[in-house]
Amino acid sequence: MTKVISLASCIILIWLSGCSNNRSRDVKISIDSLTVASGKLLFTKDCSACHAFDADAIGPSLGGITKKVPADWVMKFIADPQSVIKSGDVRASKLYARFKSTMPSFKHYSQDDLMAIVAYLNTKEGVVKEIEAFDSLALKNPIPERIPESSLIAELKLVTQIPFSSEESPRTRLVKLESHPTTGHLLLLDLRGKIYRVDNGRAETYFDMAIARPAFIHKPGLATGFGSFAFHPEFTQNGLLYTTHTEPPNRKKADFFYNDSIPVTLQWVVTEWKINAPGNFPFEGKGRELLRINMLSGIHGMQEASFNPTATPGSADYRLLYIGIGDGGSVEKKFPFLVHNQKDLWGTIIRIDPAGKNSKNGQYGIPQTNPFAVDGQPSKSEIYAYGFRNPHRLTWLRSGTMLASNIGHSNIESFSIIQSGNDYGWPIREGNFLHLEYGNMTRVYALPADDSIFHMTYPVIAYDHDEGKAISSGYEYTGKNIPALKGKFLFADIVNGRLFYAITNDLRQGHHAPLKHWRISVDGNEVSMEKLCGNSRVDLRLGRDHEGEVYLFTKPDGKVYKIVSAKE
Repeated sequence: MTKVISLASCIILIWLSGCSNNRSRDVKISIDSLTVASGKLLFTKDCSACHAFDADAIGPSLGGITKKVPADWVMKFIADPQSVIKSGDVRASKLYARFKSTMPSFKHYSQDDLMAIVAYLNTKEGVVKEIEAFDSLALKNPIPERIPESSLIAELKLVTQIPFSSEESPRTRLVKLESHPTTGHLLLLDLRGKIYRVDNGRAETYFDMAIARPAFIHKPGLATGFGSFAFHPEFTQNGLLYTTHTEPPNRKKADFFYNDSIPVTLQWVVTEWKINAPGNFPFEGKGRELLRINMLSGIHGMQEASFNPTATPGSADYRLLYIGIGDGGSVEKKFPFLVHNQKDLWGTIIRIDPAGKNSKNGQYGIPQTNPFAVDGQPSKSEIYAYGFRNPHRLTWLRSGTMLASNIGHSNIESFSIIQSGNDYGWPIREGNFLHLEYGNMTRVYALPADDSIFHMTYPVIAYDHDEGKAISSGYEYTGKNIPALKGKFLFADIVNGRLFYAITNDLRQGHHAPLKHWRISVDGNEVSMEKLCGNSRVDLRLGRDHEGEVYLFTKPDGKVYKIVSAKE
């Protein structure tokens, strides 16, 4: 580690050569300040989650882009990237090969919108480059072994199609599925603000956050909106439901905040709802705010809230609410000091007692069994585990083991077994690799020889960006209807829709479980998720109902499928 850190401290930044602005353009780039300001607003809202100006992020760096690429090409690509790629355009094809995914189209942008974004991009200088000596230490292919094919093919049956929530792509933003604890109906959450109930194949609105909380917003960012919901284990008796959602910055005083010199893009809010009659449709009830946290950007927010479904009355975990809180993009935005510590909530999984009162704001409790609980300092003890970029979804095995999916930056997607007080490494680790929080974030390095002294906890499932771009939710199959799925932990890649599984018994701390790829069919015909949803960006999620059966659903078309059979 000494060698890497000493090199990191000596990084020399130089401007890329060859960026002269001498290309002819069909479009004249505006320098009008109002146009530039308009472009900045659009970029911040729709683009900043995936693009930076000084390094590659989820997508390529855009620093100096207008000095290298004609403005009309940039505008055309923003409006409809998939069409440009399919046309055989050389630059677009290289980008697709490099980043292995496409961004959503922005066909709804007007010509003025596109010109404004280009005007803003034109104000940003070229990207920077590290010295070659330092670059040489980066791993070009962190996990060279490819995930092998299995013989498993699962048959899907269409259950419903959720109403489109926008004319923009994606047409829906479905993120979570589970069953209603009283009626057993499937419930699906759209980030744009609604929980839908599926009744006899028809999707109807069960809960509308925009009505319940008029300050609700679902922009900017890929993860902004109605993040998650969780029913209290005793919901059928007490009618308590918990939600996470976003509101504008400074809407109210945050319970968790940072120095006011750092921008706030939005606030995430946790609310307890008391429902008048638990079995009634649609939702009716009153809300009580539990906590509010400032976020630096619209990515990596508070996308999960869940109770341990295996906890029983009288056990230490019963009635305690787990919440996954991402780093809010703080590392990408060059504020890595906000994460990876035992006092700040960004990049953590917290555990609270909604019925308690010993938190700093008095609206919830701090379990004394939490690993960092300190008498007299309740505001610093919600943390259960830390060191996450984006603990996207939480899941429990039948054994009671808790796992979290963690969406990575440029290299590693993972699931980790979550244990009280453990450090999961971000941003100084990504998966099982060294990562430099102040260096080039697209690179990872071999672990130092003395790594054991840092007491990091590494994933039990991991794959690199040769296989996919963002890990989905995952579930142990606990149903009774499909013998071929028994003993398997099913998950997928969100972006490309590839499906994977691990053997549940292989999920052990300190061990990388072998993975396999599985396939799907509809009406007996094998098909890819890309073809099924009609989009190269699949935006796939998995869900599980109260009987343990597994579902797949996609944002572009809002379709929900149930796995009805499988064979090996």
